[in-house]
Amino acid sequence: MPFHLIFLKKILIIRFSSIGDIVLTTPVVRCLKQQLGAEIHYLTKQQFLPLLEANSHIDRIFTIKKNVSEVLPDLRREGYDYVVDLHKNLRTLRVRIGLLFQPKWLTFKKLNVEKWLLTALKINRLPKLHIVDRYLAATEPLGIKNDGQGLDFFVPQHLHPSYPIPHTSYFAFAIGAKFQTKRLPTAKIVEICQQLHQPILLLGGKEEAAEGEIIAEQSGSHVSNLCGKLSLQESAEVLRRAVLVITHDTGMMHIAAAFQQKVLSIWGNTVPALGMAPYYGTANPDRNTSFEVEGLSCRPCSKIGYQTCPKGHFKCMNEQDVEKIVRQAAL
Repeated sequence: MPFHLIFLKKILIIRFSSIGDIVLTTPVVRCLKQQLGAEIHYLTKQQFLPLLEANSHIDRIFTIKKNVSEVLPDLRREGYDYVVDLHKNLRTLRVRIGLLFQPKWLTFKKLNVEKWLLTALKINRLPKLHIVDRYLAATEPLGIKNDGQGLDFFVPQHLHPSYPIPHTSYFAFAIGAKFQTKRLPTAKIVEICQQLHQPILLLGGKEEAAEGEIIAEQSGSHVSNLCGKLSLQESAEVLRRAVLVITHDTGMMHIAAAFQQKVLSIWGNTVPALGMAPYYGTANPDRNTSFEVEGLSCRPCSKIGYQTCPKGHFKCMNEQDVEKIVRQAAL
C-alpha cells in the first residue's frame, strides 16, 4: 500500500438511490473496508436504510429525507479523508460544496453520452464493463482491487419474517418494477406460474398487491401472494431461501445475485448491455439466464423505463417466450 494511504482514517461513500444501484455499490464498501481498514461511512436516502443497516463493513450511515442540508453539519464534523461519489448528480455536488471541497473526491464515469447513443440511435459505444467495475475503478487511486466476491446483502440476525417462509423448496417471483415497460404483462406472469409446479412466492411492494392477488387466484394453489406484506429485509430473506428467483430488471434481481442465487432475469425495454446485469463476481459462477426478445429495432428505448411503450406494441415483453422461461426454470 502506498505510504500516503496508510494513514487513511475515514471515507464517505455516497449513493442516494435506488435499491439495485445501492446493492451494486457493496463491493466498493467491502473492498475499501478490507483492503484499507478505514472507517467507512455511507450517505443515502432514509427509505433505503434497510439495504445497508446490517452491513458489517459500514461503520456509520447518514440518511436524508429530502435535502443534504439535513446532514451537512454532521458530515463536516467527521473530517473525511476521501469521499467516493457513486451517484454523481447535483445533490452530491451540494455535498461537495457543503464540505468546502476539503476531502479528496473520487467519482466514476456515468457514460451518459454512450447510453444516449445506444437508447436513441442504437449505436453501442458502451464498454463491455459492468457498473460494479466502473464503481470500483473510482477507487483505483486508493489502490483498491476487485476481490471478485460479488455483491453483499446482510439480513439482520434478529429478523423474524411476518409471513412464515416455507421450509420446503420454492421459487420466488419478483413481479414488480418501477416502470411498466420493465414488467411482464399480468397475463404472461400467470401463464408462467400456471406451467410451473413448484410452490411460488410472489414478491412486490404495496403497489403490486392487487396484481399479486389476481396472479395467485388465476395461477393455482401453489402460488402465494406476498406483495405488500413484507418489509424489504423480509423480501430479501425470501429471496435468500429460494431455490430459484424469477425477476425483471429490478433491485430484487440484484439482491438475489448478492445471495448467489440462480436467477432468471426477464428484460423488456432495458438491456444487459447497459452494464446492469446480475453481478456474481469473478470468483463465483454466473448463475443468471437472461431472457430478451431479440431483433427489435426499438430496444433499448430507455436506460430506465416508461409507464407505457413509446411504440404502443410492447413487443419486448408481449413476445417473451414463456415456454423457454418455464423450461429453464425446470432445469
